[in-house]
Amino acid sequence: MVLPLVVGVDGSDSSLSAVDWAVDEAVRHGVPLRLVYASLWVRYEAGLPPGDWRRPSEQVLAEHIVASAAERAEGRNPDVKVTTDIVPKDAVDALVRAGDEAFALVTGSRGRGEIKGLLLGSVGLGVAARAHCPVVVVRGDRAGLEGAHERILLGLGDAETSTEAVRFAFREAEVRGCVLDVVRAWRRPAYDRDGDRLRPGGPADTCEENASALIDALLKAVSAENPHVRTRPAALEGPAGRILVDRSAAADLVIVGARRGTGHPGFPLGWVSHVLLHHAQCPVTVVPGRR
Repeated sequence: MVLPLVVGVDGSDSSLSAVDWAVDEAVRHGVPLRLVYASLWVRYEAGLPPGDWRRPSEQVLAEHIVASAAERAEGRNPDVKVTTDIVPKDAVDALVRAGDEAFALVTGSRGRGEIKGLLLGSVGLGVAARAHCPVVVVRGDRAGLEGAHERILLGLGDAETSTEAVRFAFREAEVRGCVLDVVRAWRRPAYDRDGDRLRPGGPADTCEENASALIDALLKAVSAENPHVRTRPAALEGPAGRILVDRSAAADLVIVGARRGTGHPGFPLGWVSHVLLHHAQCPVTVVPGRR
């Protein structure tokens, strides 16, 4: 069974941008598109027959939103198979559940009615933190949204959080025919284990070597499976969030992994993921580790 690419829609400009991006992504991977509108108001006000003067305004709005989103998707590429759903649930809960049978989840960076000045909508953040499939938050400038840079950016964490992200990144680079930039950030410790300040040229210089070794280890197996993907690995000193945000300006997609929690649904988002979801200059994909 071919899993669909699921897009959360709510009628906002941000969600329409997400639909456009998702259509192009569905074409690249040859998967269908499922557009989902979810709201508790639909459940609270539903149940009235068509034509009833009390017919809920939210239900009418929901039907208009999914129909408009489907029309937009079909207008962008009529060859993509599109289905729609209106789900009477909290939007985050509905999308997380939809993600259990999805190729990936896609949301906009801002929702309908979000507080002015909010960098990222609560739905996008909640879905990225809880879904069990890759989650793409569509944001950034026109060049990044249109794939004009022909470059994917992969930020590596440790092996546990990054293995699935590496596979996802290679798959994206393969279907796009673009370069894969792989970055592992590292920080030089100021003090040694005894509390003494370290000097340049001492043991701390192994930090860069360790970062490079981790890149090589994580890329080795997947590179062999995807020999046509060109990679540009780099071990860079500095804060990972700042480095990846800066480099996202020249990327079409930035990808990071996330650690799964134990005893809790989904996984907690780390600091780097938070920074990217709020400030990246291109779409961001958060890929959970394998369950």
